[in-house]
Amino acid sequence: MGRVIAVTNQKGGVGKTTTTINLGAALAEKGHYTLLIDGDPQGALSIGLGLPAYDLEFSLYSILTDTRIPIAAVTHHIRPHLDLVPSNIDLAGAELQLVAMMGREFILRDAIATVRDRYDFVLIDCPPSLGLLTVNALTAADEILVPLQCEFLAMRGLDTLIDVVARVQRRLNPKLRMLGIVPTMYNPRRVHSREVLDKVRATYPNKILNVAIKESTRFAQAPAERRTLLEIDGNGDAAESYRALAEVILNVRTEQ
Repeated sequence: MGRVIAVTNQKGGVGKTTTTINLGAALAEKGHYTLLIDGDPQGALSIGLGLPAYDLEFSLYSILTDTRIPIAAVTHHIRPHLDLVPSNIDLAGAELQLVAMMGREFILRDAIATVRDRYDFVLIDCPPSLGLLTVNALTAADEILVPLQCEFLAMRGLDTLIDVVARVQRRLNPKLRMLGIVPTMYNPRRVHSREVLDKVRATYPNKILNVAIKESTRFAQAPAERRTLLEIDGNGDAAESYRALAEVILNVRTEQ
């Protein structure tokens, strides 16, 4: 049964989508069957992988608002060992509709349960908020991965996120655990980046992963070309960083 990992941080622009795409690509490259779920109404994950999300009739919105539609019906095979459940702007209306639904926090969990045995990993790209879409992802997940941009303002919301995770653990998903914080957009030559990373290590010593995603111009280039970092520069630092992250995540399960 596949591990379900929610890639989340309520602050936008910290590398959630980039991490979901390229971690998924790195796991798939290693032969692990991986499902990516685009949980952000902006649809950046879907578009970044070359899927015309805004032209699709069915998406994650369909699954969340009509439980008769199986997740397999809206899943697209996009790369070897890599599948995608897309999203588009329709998903923005799902939160309002979910409010009135019975068991609204568990809809995504129940949908994923029907396909978990087909995948080694399910990665959910969460929106930059702590609303019902994110709560659905946290309720569905086994683990949480938090991309954290190496800037002071990006670090400020971590306490709030960790508090939300604790509440979800108490009320909705007692098995949920923190996989770790992964520093993103890290520039070792910049004093501020080093200071933020040192501060995060001191504040959350048991939560930060031993890998940092370095800053690279390739991060803007890859989605523009509708490809992953591993496809546009397979031997570059950025691609190698995500291969290293995949290895860390695989080793976490081995050590348990």
